[in-house]
Amino acid sequence: MSSPVLGPSYRAVLRVTGACRLLIPALVGRSSYGLVSLALVLSVVHATGSYAHVGVVVGVFGATVAALSPLRARLIDRHGPCAALPPMAALFALTLLGLAVTTWSEGTGPGVLVALAAMAGACAPPLGPVTRSLWSHLIADRALLQRAYSLDTVVEELIFLGGPLLLGALLPWWPPPIGLVVGALLVSTGTWGLVTSPVACSLARRSPERSSAPDPAPDTDVTPRPVARGGLLTAVALSGAAGVALGATALINVAFAEQHGRVETVVFLEALQTAGGVIGGLLYGAVSWRAGSRTRLVLISLALGGGVAAATFAPGVAALAALLFVVGVVGAPLITTSYLLADESVAADRRTRAGNWVNTAHNAGSSVGGAVIGALLTLVPPSTAYTAAGGVLVVVAVVVLPFSIPRRRVRPLRGSSWAVPSATSARRRR
Repeated sequence: MSSPVLGPSYRAVLRVTGACRLLIPALVGRSSYGLVSLALVLSVVHATGSYAHVGVVVGVFGATVAALSPLRARLIDRHGPCAALPPMAALFALTLLGLAVTTWSEGTGPGVLVALAAMAGACAPPLGPVTRSLWSHLIADRALLQRAYSLDTVVEELIFLGGPLLLGALLPWWPPPIGLVVGALLVSTGTWGLVTSPVACSLARRSPERSSAPDPAPDTDVTPRPVARGGLLTAVALSGAAGVALGATALINVAFAEQHGRVETVVFLEALQTAGGVIGGLLYGAVSWRAGSRTRLVLISLALGGGVAAATFAPGVAALAALLFVVGVVGAPLITTSYLLADESVAADRRTRAGNWVNTAHNAGSSVGGAVIGALLTLVPPSTAYTAAGGVLVVVAVVVLPFSIPRRRVRPLRGSSWAVPSATSARRRR
């Protein structure tokens, strides 16, 4: 990444009309996801006393969230967030309350919990992709949008750090299902604030015009296709590979700390990596990079994969902590750039779906990475597992690297019979 220069400040993002009105309810609504996952695990343990039942219930919840995520994003792109989000949030909140009621006391059968978890996962509102899509509608300047996405990534890091802390503060006074109740309140309040924000309302006013307009003929649609440009595919592939590396790393950290007789340091390691993500996200967003989004994404992926693989040589927990801090510093920019690349690779009415594919790929990769590395750790030591986890991301980045390098255009010699690209095809190469 060459010749970085200072970009607009975060204050400039917050000074954009409607920015705070978008950011605050999005923060409230998405805080639910930082709370619900752990609350669901503890609630099922509280009600059934069986970790086998926990695995089934949580697995069903995660599977339905991931499998139906593209469909929910499509509904939002088609009908707008103001029409599609409230029903999703209402159903999600009601199923969370149902789970809270059924797990408040012991003795609930696993069948009821699995059914409620499936319903909750099916209607979970994609507040993260919607928020990033609204940012792109609110801010036209790409440098300022990068800053907004960086701020959004940092907020998400803090959400998943603060959610367990909030649940920990509630548990001395209430049973674990209280986390599900609070999650239902947060997602309801945040979604209502999000859909009543000025930018969401402006999209709602434009949506009738868009829905009444005829679809463009296939031969007149000059919108750059994701497959043709490759930007969305690159973002999804590298986001998924990063999910594999980071999901695997979270589990390897536990095995590494246990191997060194300091398993209690795992929480510190996770917190330090999150702190690195916050710092890295803020610093990355502060710079206007001259290299394109696809090139930056590939280079950042190589750095992240190399950082994870370098943990192979960590002699102890202290050295691992330093490396994980660096991994966090690089990880947040990777997520930010993935969303930027996806956003600029599709038409405006497909942005929610594009961001949702990046998000889904990362979450699915994280689940696959954790599952595969769990089996691998029965065969190899943690140091070798770090090499495998980082190597996946490095390999994917190397594969897409040739497609990320800008190609120079060759001018034909005067009088040559070579065809000159049309204005449309030239735009598609950019």
